[in-house]
Amino acid sequence: MFSTKVSKAMLGAVLGTVLLVTGCGGGNSASTDNGKAATTSPASGEKVLNIGLKADPPSMDPNTSTSLYDRQVYASLYDKLFDIDSEGKIVPMLAESYEVTPDGKTYTLKLKQGVKFHDGTEFDAEAVKFNFERNMNDEKSRRKGELKFVDSVAVVDKNTIKIQMKEPFAPFLSVLTDRSGIMVSPKAVKEHGDQYLNHPVGTGPYVFVEQVKGDHVTLKKNENYWNGQVKIDEVNYKVFTNGTAKVQNLRSGMLDIIDDTPVKEIPAIKGDANLQLVAESGMGYQGLYLNNSRPPFDNKYLRQAVDRAIDRDALVKVLFNGYAAPARTAFTKGSLAYNEALNTPKPPDAAEIKDLLAKGGQPNGFNFKLYISTSPENEQLGAVLQNMLKQHNINVTLEKLEYGQLIETGDKGEFEAMQLGWSGRQDPDQNFHDFVVTDTSNNDGRISIPKLDELVIKARGELDEAKRKALYDEAATLLQDEAGYAYMYHQYVLLGMNKKVTGFTYVPDGLIRTANLDKQ
Repeated sequence: MFSTKVSKAMLGAVLGTVLLVTGCGGGNSASTDNGKAATTSPASGEKVLNIGLKADPPSMDPNTSTSLYDRQVYASLYDKLFDIDSEGKIVPMLAESYEVTPDGKTYTLKLKQGVKFHDGTEFDAEAVKFNFERNMNDEKSRRKGELKFVDSVAVVDKNTIKIQMKEPFAPFLSVLTDRSGIMVSPKAVKEHGDQYLNHPVGTGPYVFVEQVKGDHVTLKKNENYWNGQVKIDEVNYKVFTNGTAKVQNLRSGMLDIIDDTPVKEIPAIKGDANLQLVAESGMGYQGLYLNNSRPPFDNKYLRQAVDRAIDRDALVKVLFNGYAAPARTAFTKGSLAYNEALNTPKPPDAAEIKDLLAKGGQPNGFNFKLYISTSPENEQLGAVLQNMLKQHNINVTLEKLEYGQLIETGDKGEFEAMQLGWSGRQDPDQNFHDFVVTDTSNNDGRISIPKLDELVIKARGELDEAKRKALYDEAATLLQDEAGYAYMYHQYVLLGMNKKVTGFTYVPDGLIRTANLDKQ
């Protein structure tokens, strides 16, 4: 049974068309939307892997990146100091080993030897120092918040780096499993400057060839990869904002892997003897940024009214057929900060919502504009929210933006409400701090609550896990009361894959790691 708060009209509009919004949400128009994927002309006998992405990767430079779709490409193009394994545990990657002092303030990393960047330059301690300082000091860097507690980075010898922290920072190694731990070529950065994103150079299993915006990114095999022989000759990431077209291309063989599968297409994947579905709970969340700094959502009671009017159980049942989990916090099962009681949604209470509207000075309801990204799935999500809120005299106007535009609009704060989520990370700090603390890089909702700042910042430096969890419990409770961001659900990772692809291992961050893939 669906929740009784879902209207028959809404069910009629959405049953039979269901969605999945992965990663940061959103999409981008592309020539591949017509179902005729762009094809390459590889040399005879070469193995080509075609991967369908839901949106165009905005930046090939991890220094400025904020998108999941960038990270999908980075998994082939770059290596990091640390990675996470199939169980979600942090493991060394370009770091060979590491030591941490008991006070948590000094990290000494021994580096892999014999590793070279794609341009032939050597990966060493000087390169690591360069990357840290670029991420910490570059004017356009989106990594500053992640590395704000790094005091200094010193080269001990060619293969050893010492990182001194200003104070203990519990998520530090987890941060280095993502963009802040990605190592780019210092030579390439110096040579290309602001245009580095068009000439990216890493140490990864594949080398950058080209990016055609809105259509594809092409990589070729790194013939001298330090971590074993690469079996695929060419990897193409192709943009499909239309999920049905993407599945059709997977079934026809034009694509080998797709980054997410619309729920309505799952039976087609499962029913095709040539395909397999990877369905795993992810680390991320989806929800609504409510702009706390401008009307109408500078009014706490109106934020609460919208938050309380979302029937999360119904949304997940109607749109995802169970392939998502209702959410009221940023933290998924398995996270240090997960709290089942706080995360369990409550059905909307009409009397409570009416009271909140009255307290907010809008007893007869109000109107607001919600920005969503340009994909049929996201349009459906918007339509469901419209119907849910309309029952309480909250009227939503939907406006579609291309995915990159959506991110830019969020950065500038030029919106009332916006649907955008987060693909998730291993440590709770990375799913929370930069989204809720005053003036942080991903705080598009302009949330500014001094007590919340205090709790979240304290959690960053707390090395005792039990004490750290208690701080997150208190912070999540406070954010729920303020309705600073309306969490809706934790998405599942739903990868579609041709059975000819071998060597795949699922990792909980949902990234498609291509280094060990082969194609029969």
